[in-house]
Amino acid sequence: MLSSKASSNCHGQDSLYFLGWQVYEKNPFHEVENPTGIIQMGLAENQLSFDLVESWLRKNPDVMGLKNKDGESVFRDLALFQDYHGMPAFKNELVEYMAKIGGNKVKFDPNNLVLAAGATSANETLIFCLADPGDAILLPTPSYAGFDRDLKWRTGVEIVPIHCSSSNGFRISMFALEEAYERAQKLDFKVKGVLITNPSNPLGTTMTTDELQSLITFAIDKDIHLISDEVFSGTVFDSPSFISIMEAAMDSNLKRNTDVLSRIHIVYSLSKDLGLPGFRVGMIYSNNQTVVSAATKMSSFGLVSSQTQYLLSYMLANKKFTSNYMKRNQKRLKKRKEMLVSGLKKSGINCLKSNAGLFCWVDMRHLLCSNTFEAETDLWKKILCEVGLNISPGSSFHCSQPGWFRVCFANMNQSTLQVALRRIKDFVERSSFNYQQIMASLSRKLISNWVRKLSSADREEQER
Repeated sequence: MLSSKASSNCHGQDSLYFLGWQVYEKNPFHEVENPTGIIQMGLAENQLSFDLVESWLRKNPDVMGLKNKDGESVFRDLALFQDYHGMPAFKNELVEYMAKIGGNKVKFDPNNLVLAAGATSANETLIFCLADPGDAILLPTPSYAGFDRDLKWRTGVEIVPIHCSSSNGFRISMFALEEAYERAQKLDFKVKGVLITNPSNPLGTTMTTDELQSLITFAIDKDIHLISDEVFSGTVFDSPSFISIMEAAMDSNLKRNTDVLSRIHIVYSLSKDLGLPGFRVGMIYSNNQTVVSAATKMSSFGLVSSQTQYLLSYMLANKKFTSNYMKRNQKRLKKRKEMLVSGLKKSGINCLKSNAGLFCWVDMRHLLCSNTFEAETDLWKKILCEVGLNISPGSSFHCSQPGWFRVCFANMNQSTLQVALRRIKDFVERSSFNYQQIMASLSRKLISNWVRKLSSADREEQER
């Protein structure tokens, strides 16, 4: 009676990434009301700088009250129908903000920008524009767990992983890139593009100019598109600095290829930088006018409300606020990340070196009972149900090596993070004690068996 889309389970909701959230929601931690509850460390949300945004809102009550600079109500204008092109004032401020994040090394044209209801909507719309059902997108792994939903659920596009390894810090190698392309061809998929997250989700690392330019060259050689999801660009808190794919494409050698810019597309959002995921503000940026035109038409299925555009256009226009926010937010993210890394290190747990994001890529391979994804799942269940921490296992990010986990640090206050670190420390100590007990018991059994065999051999010798 229903469509195949409604009856299928390819949404990705059964991933451990989402299942952890469901368990957390039944028993959420609260410092006073539920101190033994589960702490949410699987949500990449930035709550560290809400006070800065709230302070600006308090100082600008007219904007919140939907009034203009003269104190006159604009409610009627905002409440009436708005077309899907978006408010020019908001788009102008948004491209300036994007340029500011990258150090103003690239100038973005607001006419090349398409608004969408968050990065989820932007990514899906872009895939609809670039690929047909059955075509393939190459995606470096580990990759954001939600991409199974965002990129393929409704579009019918196939995702072919570019397998990256811990041996080189999960960097994208040309060998892995070529291998993924060849694998897609053997599966009879038509490859339409490569999608990267820069900074990486879940790694929290940024890509170098050389790496980005190698990807651009690859896209040109294979006659495919290159999508750069840059939603975490404003969270870079340490060197090296963020380099946008558009900046990398400005290289004179690459620009000799006249259509190189028409192959490059950016997805951005205010969800991570400004910590406003509930506002649903995402965008596509492309120099390809056919893509811009098609994506603009599709955006009517996921618009950003007029009230949201109005409010944020005023906020982003305040350059003193945005400069102060960027500086202080990045400083807070760095401090909180260092707190997580040092706390885990005291428990004998290391993290991949990172310089961006709202999370760390954590190495727990030494805590596995075997080098398998089954063991990783068992460890995840223990940490979720016994320790009371919802962290995300690497398998949900399609990591090719078991034992890695994404652990978020910016969606809670400092005292909650300290509780989480104490819990993981206690768990590691218990695990170590139990392991030592098992090994001691095993050792005693082996010695006992050896002594019995030796005694038996002595008796046999005497009887002879």
